[in-house]
Amino acid sequence: MIKNEEIQRHTIAVLVDNESGVLARVIGLFSGRGYNIESLTVAEVDATEKLSRITIVTSGTKMIIEQIKNQLRRLVPVYKVHDLTTEGPHVSRELALVKVTATGDKRVESLRIADIFRARAIDSTNESFVFEVVGATEKVDAFISLMAPLGLADVSRTGVVAIARGPNPI
Repeated sequence: MIKNEEIQRHTIAVLVDNESGVLARVIGLFSGRGYNIESLTVAEVDATEKLSRITIVTSGTKMIIEQIKNQLRRLVPVYKVHDLTTEGPHVSRELALVKVTATGDKRVESLRIADIFRARAIDSTNESFVFEVVGATEKVDAFISLMAPLGLADVSRTGVVAIARGPNPI
């Protein structure tokens, strides 16, 4: 396989108007062209200017990622598009709430693993825990996979949030 034909995962930050229908247009761009969104988060970042930031994690070849960015830039409510994966150092995190139902040794083991991953038990009953785990997607995935044989009952994830390091905004 040619180097630039390799599938790569990219985190893209998009600054848009905070108005009805903008998210639907961005998602429509992806679905209309058959591109997959692995993670999507949206939040208002400037109430005065009425701007929101959409953080999208997607995968594709170098050419597909470039197409995605170019097509995003052409959407009317889009002000800035930044590929955090290629533009320099950035920080990304994900939060998950993980419910584990267990008793006896499995309950003790789930607490031990949570401690290793620095996950917090935010709810507890005699038969279950709800853990909060924060970190890179790979860390969250690893935590969930280790909890599966111990009684994983439910998972709720936020999706990736990311920001460039240093003094410059996106």
